[in-house]
Amino acid sequence: MRTAMPNFTTPRTNRQMVLAQRPQGTPRPADFALREAPITAPQDGGFLVRTLYLSADPVQRGWAANPALTPIDAPMRSLAIGVVIDSRDASVRTGDVVYGFFGWQDYAVATRADLLSHIPDPRAPLPAYAGVLGMPGVTAWLALHDIAPPREGQSVLVSTAAGTVGSVVGQIARQAGAHVVGLTGNEDKIARCISDYGYHAAYNYKVGNLSETLSAACPQGFDTYFDNTGGAILDSAIRAMARFGRIVQCGTAATSSWNPAPTGLRNEREILMRALTWSGFVIFDHVDRFPAAIERLTDMLLAGQLKHDESVEPGMERILPTLEALFAGTNAGKMLVYIGED
Repeated sequence: MRTAMPNFTTPRTNRQMVLAQRPQGTPRPADFALREAPITAPQDGGFLVRTLYLSADPVQRGWAANPALTPIDAPMRSLAIGVVIDSRDASVRTGDVVYGFFGWQDYAVATRADLLSHIPDPRAPLPAYAGVLGMPGVTAWLALHDIAPPREGQSVLVSTAAGTVGSVVGQIARQAGAHVVGLTGNEDKIARCISDYGYHAAYNYKVGNLSETLSAACPQGFDTYFDNTGGAILDSAIRAMARFGRIVQCGTAATSSWNPAPTGLRNEREILMRALTWSGFVIFDHVDRFPAAIERLTDMLLAGQLKHDESVEPGMERILPTLEALFAGTNAGKMLVYIGED
Protein backbone atom coordinates (compact mmCIF):
# COMPACT_ATOMS: atom_id res chain seq x y z
CA MET A 1 0.00 0.00 0.00
CA ARG A 2 1.33 3.43 -0.95
CA THR A 3 2.40 5.55 2.02
CA ALA A 4 0.49 8.83 2.35
CA MET A 5 2.23 11.85 0.86
CA PRO A 6 2.65 14.77 3.29
CA ASN A 7 1.07 18.09 2.44
CA PHE A 8 3.38 20.37 0.47
CA THR A 9 3.24 23.70 -1.29
CA THR A 10 4.80 24.73 -4.61
CA PRO A 11 6.42 28.16 -4.09
CA ARG A 12 6.94 30.39 -7.13
CA THR A 13 10.65 30.87 -6.41
CA ASN A 14 13.40 28.52 -5.35
CA ARG A 15 14.90 29.12 -1.91
CA GLN A 16 18.49 27.93 -1.77
CA MET A 17 20.90 27.62 1.15
CA VAL A 18 24.20 28.27 -0.61
CA LEU A 19 27.81 27.92 0.50
CA ALA A 20 28.98 31.52 0.98
CA GLN A 21 32.57 30.74 1.94
CA ARG A 22 34.79 27.69 2.19
CA PRO A 23 34.61 26.29 5.76
CA GLN A 24 37.72 26.03 7.88
CA GLY A 25 37.18 22.54 9.27
CA THR A 26 33.63 21.86 10.44
CA PRO A 27 31.00 23.99 8.61
CA ARG A 28 29.44 26.82 10.63
CA PRO A 29 26.29 28.92 10.01
CA ALA A 30 28.45 31.85 8.89
CA ASP A 31 29.63 29.74 5.94
CA PHE A 32 26.14 29.75 4.37
CA ALA A 33 23.64 32.25 2.98
CA LEU A 34 19.96 32.01 2.02
CA ARG A 35 18.95 33.28 -1.40
CA GLU A 36 16.14 32.93 -3.94
CA ALA A 37 16.51 31.77 -7.53
CA PRO A 38 14.14 31.11 -10.42
CA ILE A 39 12.71 27.63 -10.95
CA THR A 40 14.29 25.84 -13.91
CA ALA A 41 12.26 23.56 -16.18
CA PRO A 42 13.60 20.05 -16.91
CA GLN A 43 14.95 19.08 -20.32
CA ASP A 44 14.45 15.74 -22.08
CA GLY A 45 15.65 12.95 -19.79
CA GLY A 46 15.28 15.07 -16.67
CA PHE A 47 12.62 15.87 -14.09
CA LEU A 48 11.80 18.61 -11.62
CA VAL A 49 11.82 17.61 -7.94
CA ARG A 50 10.03 19.48 -5.18
CA THR A 51 12.31 18.67 -2.26
CA LEU A 52 10.53 17.83 0.98
CA TYR A 53 13.07 16.49 3.49
CA LEU A 54 16.60 17.92 3.53
CA SER A 55 19.26 15.74 5.09
CA ALA A 56 22.14 16.64 7.42
CA ASP A 57 24.96 14.10 7.20
CA PRO A 58 28.55 13.87 8.53
CA VAL A 59 29.88 13.49 4.98
CA GLN A 60 28.82 17.08 4.25
CA ARG A 61 31.91 18.32 6.04
CA GLY A 62 33.98 16.81 3.23
CA TRP A 63 31.57 17.96 0.54
CA ALA A 64 31.72 21.55 1.80
CA ALA A 65 35.53 21.45 1.72
CA ASN A 66 35.66 20.22 -1.88
CA PRO A 67 35.27 22.95 -4.57
CA ALA A 68 34.50 20.32 -7.20
CA LEU A 69 31.50 19.07 -5.22
CA THR A 70 30.20 22.32 -3.70
CA PRO A 71 31.26 25.53 -5.46
CA ILE A 72 30.92 28.84 -3.65
CA ASP A 73 27.45 30.39 -4.18
CA ALA A 74 25.97 27.01 -5.14
CA PRO A 75 23.36 25.18 -3.04
CA MET A 76 24.99 23.04 -0.38
CA ARG A 77 25.45 19.53 -1.70
CA SER A 78 22.97 17.37 0.12
CA LEU A 79 20.85 14.28 -0.07
CA ALA A 80 17.14 14.90 0.11
CA ILE A 81 13.76 13.25 -0.38
CA GLY A 82 11.41 14.85 -2.84
CA VAL A 83 8.45 14.33 -5.12
CA VAL A 84 8.57 14.63 -8.90
CA ILE A 85 6.27 17.43 -10.11
CA ASP A 86 7.32 17.56 -13.78
CA SER A 87 9.02 14.77 -15.71
CA ARG A 88 10.64 14.48 -19.12
CA ASP A 89 11.86 10.94 -18.36
CA ALA A 90 9.46 8.16 -19.27
CA SER A 91 10.74 5.95 -16.43
CA VAL A 92 9.96 8.55 -13.74
CA ARG A 93 6.35 9.54 -13.17
CA THR A 94 4.95 12.76 -11.84
CA GLY A 95 4.14 12.05 -8.18
CA ASP A 96 6.97 9.54 -7.69
CA VAL A 97 9.10 9.82 -4.54
CA VAL A 98 12.85 10.09 -5.16
CA TYR A 99 15.93 10.25 -2.93
CA GLY A 100 19.16 11.69 -4.21
CA PHE A 101 21.50 14.64 -4.62
CA PHE A 102 19.11 17.59 -4.81
CA GLY A 103 20.92 20.09 -2.56
CA TRP A 104 19.55 22.41 0.09
CA GLN A 105 16.84 24.04 -2.01
CA ASP A 106 13.11 23.91 -2.71
CA TYR A 107 13.45 22.65 -6.27
CA ALA A 108 16.05 20.64 -8.16
CA VAL A 109 16.27 19.65 -11.80
CA ALA A 110 17.62 16.11 -11.75
CA THR A 111 18.25 13.03 -13.87
CA ARG A 112 18.44 9.38 -12.87
CA ALA A 113 22.19 9.87 -12.36
CA ASP A 114 21.36 12.07 -9.34
CA LEU A 115 19.25 9.38 -7.64
CA LEU A 116 20.19 6.89 -4.96
CA SER A 117 16.69 5.46 -4.92
CA HIS A 118 13.49 5.79 -6.90
CA ILE A 119 10.48 4.92 -4.74
CA PRO A 120 7.31 4.97 -6.85
CA ASP A 121 5.35 2.98 -4.25
CA PRO A 122 6.74 3.64 -0.73
CA ARG A 123 6.12 0.92 1.86
CA ALA A 124 7.32 3.01 4.80
CA PRO A 125 6.99 6.65 5.96
CA LEU A 126 8.95 8.92 3.65
CA PRO A 127 11.56 10.15 6.21
CA ALA A 128 12.76 6.56 6.64
CA TYR A 129 14.05 6.60 3.05
CA ALA A 130 16.73 9.12 4.06
CA GLY A 131 17.78 7.21 7.18
CA VAL A 132 17.27 3.58 7.99
CA LEU A 133 16.19 2.91 4.37
CA GLY A 134 18.56 5.51 2.88
CA MET A 135 22.28 6.04 2.69
CA PRO A 136 22.94 5.23 6.40
CA GLY A 137 20.96 1.99 6.52
CA VAL A 138 22.18 0.75 3.15
CA THR A 139 25.76 1.59 4.15
CA ALA A 140 25.43 -0.50 7.31
CA TRP A 141 23.89 -3.42 5.45
CA LEU A 142 26.34 -3.56 2.55
CA ALA A 143 29.57 -2.66 4.36
CA LEU A 144 29.05 -5.19 7.14
CA HIS A 145 27.99 -8.04 4.86
CA ASP A 146 30.64 -7.33 2.23
CA ILE A 147 33.67 -6.96 4.48
CA ALA A 148 32.90 -8.73 7.77
CA PRO A 149 29.73 -10.86 7.58
CA PRO A 150 28.62 -11.33 11.20
CA ARG A 151 28.34 -14.87 12.53
CA GLU A 152 27.20 -16.48 15.74
CA GLY A 153 29.82 -16.35 18.45
CA GLN A 154 31.80 -13.47 16.99
CA SER A 155 32.56 -10.27 18.88
CA VAL A 156 31.79 -7.02 17.07
CA LEU A 157 32.80 -3.49 18.12
CA VAL A 158 31.08 -0.43 16.59
CA SER A 159 31.95 3.26 16.96
CA THR A 160 29.25 5.96 16.88
CA ALA A 161 27.08 3.05 17.88
CA ALA A 162 23.92 5.14 18.30
CA GLY A 163 24.34 6.93 14.99
CA THR A 164 22.32 6.31 11.87
CA VAL A 165 24.83 3.78 10.52
CA GLY A 166 26.03 2.29 13.80
CA SER A 167 22.53 1.67 15.15
CA VAL A 168 21.71 -0.51 12.13
CA VAL A 169 25.06 -2.33 12.29
CA GLY A 170 24.40 -3.24 15.92
CA GLN A 171 21.00 -4.73 15.14
CA ILE A 172 22.20 -6.69 12.12
CA ALA A 173 25.14 -8.15 14.04
CA ARG A 174 22.99 -9.01 17.07
CA GLN A 175 20.42 -10.81 14.92
CA ALA A 176 23.24 -12.85 13.38
CA GLY A 177 24.21 -14.09 16.86
CA ALA A 178 27.30 -11.94 17.45
CA HIS A 179 28.24 -10.35 20.76
CA VAL A 180 27.99 -6.62 20.01
CA VAL A 181 29.73 -3.79 21.88
CA GLY A 182 29.19 -0.12 21.08
CA LEU A 183 31.11 3.11 21.64
CA THR A 184 29.25 6.40 21.87
CA GLY A 185 29.50 9.82 23.47
CA ASN A 186 26.96 10.10 26.30
CA GLU A 187 24.88 8.13 28.76
CA ASP A 188 21.58 8.64 26.92
CA LYS A 189 23.03 7.12 23.76
CA ILE A 190 24.46 4.23 25.78
CA ALA A 191 20.97 3.49 27.06
CA ARG A 192 19.51 3.55 23.54
CA CYS A 193 22.24 1.26 22.25
CA ILE A 194 21.29 -1.38 24.78
CA SER A 195 17.51 -0.92 24.86
CA ASP A 196 16.87 -0.37 21.14
CA TYR A 197 19.85 -1.15 18.93
CA GLY A 198 20.83 -4.67 19.89
CA TYR A 199 24.04 -3.98 21.81
CA HIS A 200 25.00 -6.28 24.65
CA ALA A 201 27.13 -3.48 26.13
CA ALA A 202 28.01 0.12 25.29
CA TYR A 203 30.59 2.54 26.66
CA ASN A 204 31.25 6.27 26.66
CA TYR A 205 34.59 6.66 24.86
CA LYS A 206 35.07 10.05 26.56
CA VAL A 207 35.19 8.53 30.06
CA GLY A 208 38.17 6.68 31.52
CA ASN A 209 40.88 4.83 29.65
CA LEU A 210 39.43 3.50 26.40
CA SER A 211 42.11 0.85 25.92
CA GLU A 212 41.40 -0.57 29.37
CA THR A 213 37.65 -0.42 28.74
CA LEU A 214 37.96 -2.40 25.51
CA SER A 215 40.30 -4.96 27.05
CA ALA A 216 37.85 -5.60 29.87
CA ALA A 217 34.85 -5.68 27.49
CA CYS A 218 36.38 -8.38 25.29
CA PRO A 219 39.53 -9.97 26.75
CA GLN A 220 39.91 -12.37 23.81
CA GLY A 221 39.82 -9.49 21.31
CA PHE A 222 37.20 -8.31 18.83
CA ASP A 223 36.68 -10.18 15.57
CA THR A 224 35.21 -7.14 13.82
CA TYR A 225 35.54 -3.42 14.30
CA PHE A 226 33.06 -1.29 12.33
CA ASP A 227 34.69 2.14 12.43
CA ASN A 228 32.84 5.38 11.74
CA THR A 229 35.33 7.70 13.45
CA GLY A 230 38.99 6.91 12.90
CA GLY A 231 41.37 8.95 15.06
CA ALA A 232 42.22 8.06 18.64
CA ILE A 233 39.29 5.64 18.96
CA LEU A 234 40.68 3.64 16.05
CA ASP A 235 44.15 3.63 17.64
CA SER A 236 42.70 1.97 20.74
CA ALA A 237 40.40 -0.36 18.83
CA ILE A 238 43.19 -1.78 16.67
CA ARG A 239 45.01 -2.82 19.84
CA ALA A 240 41.87 -4.58 21.06
CA MET A 241 41.46 -6.74 17.95
CA ALA A 242 41.75 -10.52 17.84
CA ARG A 243 44.11 -12.12 15.34
CA PHE A 244 42.64 -12.38 11.84
CA GLY A 245 40.09 -9.74 12.74
CA ARG A 246 38.46 -7.41 10.20
CA ILE A 247 38.18 -3.62 10.34
CA VAL A 248 35.46 -1.93 8.29
CA GLN A 249 36.56 1.67 7.67
CA CYS A 250 33.29 3.45 6.98
CA GLY A 251 33.91 6.97 8.26
CA THR A 252 36.47 9.36 9.73
CA ALA A 253 34.27 11.65 11.81
CA ALA A 254 36.98 12.24 14.42
CA THR A 255 39.05 14.31 11.97
CA SER A 256 37.69 17.75 11.13
CA SER A 257 40.18 18.52 8.35
CA TRP A 258 42.58 16.53 6.15
CA ASN A 259 44.60 19.52 4.98
CA PRO A 260 47.23 19.25 6.29
CA ALA A 261 47.00 15.52 6.92
CA PRO A 262 46.98 14.70 10.65
CA THR A 263 49.57 12.43 12.23
CA GLY A 264 49.21 9.87 15.01
CA LEU A 265 50.32 6.47 16.20
CA ARG A 266 51.89 4.11 13.68
CA ASN A 267 49.56 1.13 13.35
CA GLU A 268 51.40 -0.98 10.79
CA ARG A 269 52.81 -3.31 13.43
CA GLU A 270 49.38 -3.98 14.90
CA ILE A 271 47.97 -4.79 11.46
CA LEU A 272 50.88 -7.09 10.70
CA MET A 273 51.18 -9.03 13.96
CA ARG A 274 47.42 -9.44 14.40
CA ALA A 275 47.03 -10.40 10.71
CA LEU A 276 44.18 -7.95 10.39
CA THR A 277 42.16 -7.12 7.27
CA TRP A 278 41.43 -3.40 7.05
CA SER A 279 39.05 -2.37 4.28
CA GLY A 280 37.47 0.91 3.32
CA PHE A 281 33.87 1.19 2.17
CA VAL A 282 32.44 4.10 0.16
CA ILE A 283 28.70 3.76 -0.29
CA PHE A 284 28.62 5.72 -3.56
CA ASP A 285 30.57 2.89 -5.21
CA HIS A 286 27.48 0.72 -4.74
CA VAL A 287 24.52 2.78 -5.94
CA ASP A 288 23.32 -0.04 -8.20
CA ARG A 289 22.82 -2.21 -5.11
CA PHE A 290 20.51 0.22 -3.29
CA PRO A 291 17.19 -1.26 -4.46
CA ALA A 292 17.89 -4.79 -3.20
CA ALA A 293 19.30 -3.55 0.12
CA ILE A 294 16.33 -1.22 0.66
CA GLU A 295 13.87 -4.06 0.07
CA ARG A 296 15.63 -6.27 2.63
CA LEU A 297 15.82 -3.46 5.19
CA THR A 298 12.17 -2.55 4.58
CA ASP A 299 11.13 -6.16 5.24
CA MET A 300 13.01 -6.02 8.56
CA LEU A 301 11.53 -2.64 9.46
CA LEU A 302 7.94 -3.71 8.78
CA ALA A 303 8.50 -6.95 10.69
CA GLY A 304 9.57 -5.00 13.79
CA GLN A 305 13.17 -6.24 13.52
CA LEU A 306 14.78 -2.85 12.93
CA LYS A 307 14.42 0.13 15.26
CA HIS A 308 15.46 3.64 14.35
CA ASP A 309 15.24 7.21 15.59
CA GLU A 310 14.75 10.32 13.53
CA SER A 311 14.29 14.00 14.19
CA VAL A 312 12.35 16.12 11.69
CA GLU A 313 12.52 19.90 12.12
CA PRO A 314 10.17 22.19 10.16
CA GLY A 315 11.37 25.08 8.00
CA MET A 316 14.40 25.94 5.86
CA GLU A 317 15.78 28.08 8.69
CA ARG A 318 16.30 24.94 10.80
CA ILE A 319 18.83 23.31 8.47
CA LEU A 320 21.88 25.14 9.87
CA PRO A 321 21.08 24.47 13.57
CA THR A 322 20.43 20.87 12.58
CA LEU A 323 23.86 20.59 10.97
CA GLU A 324 25.46 22.17 14.05
CA ALA A 325 23.73 19.66 16.33
CA LEU A 326 24.95 16.81 14.14
CA PHE A 327 28.60 17.81 14.40
CA ALA A 328 28.23 18.58 18.12
CA GLY A 329 26.93 15.04 18.71
CA THR A 330 23.70 16.23 20.33
CA ASN A 331 21.49 14.67 17.67
CA ALA A 332 19.17 11.74 18.32
CA GLY A 333 19.03 9.54 15.24
CA LYS A 334 18.65 10.68 11.65
CA MET A 335 18.29 14.47 11.35
CA LEU A 336 16.04 15.93 8.67
CA VAL A 337 14.41 19.27 7.94
CA TYR A 338 10.98 19.36 6.31
CA ILE A 339 10.67 22.26 3.85
CA GLY A 340 7.53 21.14 2.03
CA GLU A 341 5.41 23.99 3.40
CA ASP A 342 6.07 27.72 3.79
